[in-house]
Amino acid sequence: MRYSIATVCLSGTLETKIGAISKAGFGCIEIFENDLVTSRNSPETIATMICDAGLETIVYQPFRDFEGLAGKLRAKAFDRAERKFDLMTRLDTDLLMVCSSVHPAARPGISRIADDLHELADRAAQRNMRVAYEALGWSHVISDYRDSWEAVRQANHPALGLCLDTFHIYSRQTEIDSVANIPGEKIFLVQIADAPRLSMDPLSWSRHHRCFPGQGQLDLDQFMERLRQTGYDGPLSLEIFNDQFRAGNADSVALDGHRSLVYLNQSSSELTSSQPAELESAQEPGGVEFIEFAVGDTEYPRLSETLGALGFTLSAIHKAKHVERWTQGNVNLVFNREDGSFANRYYDLHGLSVCAYGLSVNGPATMVTRANQLGYPVSYGDPNTDTHGLPAIMGPEGAQLYFVDPNEQSPHWDREFIDNDIETRNPWIDTIDHIAVTMDHEQSLQAALLHKALFNLNPTAPLNVLDPSGLVRSQVFESTQRNVAFTINSTGARRTVASQTLEKYAGSGVNHIAFRTKNIFEIAERMQNLSIEIMDVTENYYDDLSARFDLSTDEIQRLKQLHILYDKDDFGSFFQIFTKLIYGRFCFEIVQRNGYRGYGFPNAQLRLTMQAADIDLQNV
Repeated sequence: MRYSIATVCLSGTLETKIGAISKAGFGCIEIFENDLVTSRNSPETIATMICDAGLETIVYQPFRDFEGLAGKLRAKAFDRAERKFDLMTRLDTDLLMVCSSVHPAARPGISRIADDLHELADRAAQRNMRVAYEALGWSHVISDYRDSWEAVRQANHPALGLCLDTFHIYSRQTEIDSVANIPGEKIFLVQIADAPRLSMDPLSWSRHHRCFPGQGQLDLDQFMERLRQTGYDGPLSLEIFNDQFRAGNADSVALDGHRSLVYLNQSSSELTSSQPAELESAQEPGGVEFIEFAVGDTEYPRLSETLGALGFTLSAIHKAKHVERWTQGNVNLVFNREDGSFANRYYDLHGLSVCAYGLSVNGPATMVTRANQLGYPVSYGDPNTDTHGLPAIMGPEGAQLYFVDPNEQSPHWDREFIDNDIETRNPWIDTIDHIAVTMDHEQSLQAALLHKALFNLNPTAPLNVLDPSGLVRSQVFESTQRNVAFTINSTGARRTVASQTLEKYAGSGVNHIAFRTKNIFEIAERMQNLSIEIMDVTENYYDDLSARFDLSTDEIQRLKQLHILYDKDDFGSFFQIFTKLIYGRFCFEIVQRNGYRGYGFPNAQLRLTMQAADIDLQNV
């Protein structure tokens, strides 16, 4: 299948969009009417630009409010169509997409619609053109793809076919199996859009919340399987209405769009000859091998003191660089203060922050191939300053994501670092539980696609968390065994903790890193004894716990004394404690899971409220 994208998906002028679409690797383009109307260039000039960019214009769209009319209105609709055919000749395209009418005077009735479409197709055929008919989800004339197919079938014209749009199908919760019964040669265009599941009218949902495959919650794999059963081998085109995309960078959004189609189209093993080679198999990360901090001399004492109180030890020093390795259990933290390094440049841009993650993957070479296929450039560090040789891609926030072979990681530490020969004690912390990152809306969608398409992480349903100053959207991407999990938080409100984190970092950044333990009460007592600042918890919170859960007075009192939060689900109980924000940026969380599978969502509002108060105090 050939990959295409509608110009409406991107920000900028039509000319800017053509360049971005070409650079992203698409072979085809849909011209959206409004983009052409607002262009200063003639249709002939636009057609030349598209050709010079190596693109083919597969459709001009949308042609609205055509069918179901009578009298002068019907005659006017055909006059408009003739003008569009004239325009298409100048644009050098042969397909007009007609979406079902929302005109108040349009009357439903499949036979009437079929007659109108047959005459339109007849006129198109006289110009060697074609017509694709689409069921619009909010049309009162035809809103179901099964009815649009019946109208096309009854019209029975070789220049008339169907346009299938996944959003219009799924937004009306229409059954999908009937797609397989449509002959592939009668499907002229397939438009793809994903979306989060929202309770709102289809029109508002469509105009603001569509997204690329892999960024939403629609079962597009099911649609693709049915589509392949039809024998369809035409364009697969993105039509996305999304406020973030239209305000974002056209180049990066177009690139995400292209990789989303590569990801979606590889889901079936029955690839046709015109499809690209099958995508390399995904490798779920087995764990987080290390987290690297870009840190300055000013912040180093407090950061090291906090981690020491949590039981971490300075276990090794790099042989040639100003880099330290701090360890406990299966957790490796790297402090990088080396001049001229990537971490140093990251620090100059963002200050104290997490600049890199090492993810454990069996067969990093396979992941390198998959990353390249999806358009994620792979680097191996600066050969003048980096000697580890680990492949990495750059995440949406600019941090590096390294692919680490777990069988080679220990030799890597031995090659690069000198052990301090410090006697290790029984660890309190076992591993990294999850990492919570704050991003803007556009980057959060990019991260969603990356975690799903590249690493095959499973998304949870997105949730809205109440912050004192607005809503924060939160979604977790986790591995099947839940040993790797990223929580992605974003917001449009200006004064939320998430927004202030973005401001503090001058970009995206970590809100908290959660460590997993079996001894949360011992760690909490040690933190209090060492005067490590622990996040405040209100008295009312513990009163609420008493009402919600079957906990004894002594248990509540112990939780309250140590500032430990609690939750419970069908699988077990959960304890968590947070440090206060370090320099207003991020904190550390300690969690103890007794079978619990969630991430403490009922406690998130309290955390954000307490963090907002800390930020306000620091800003005084």
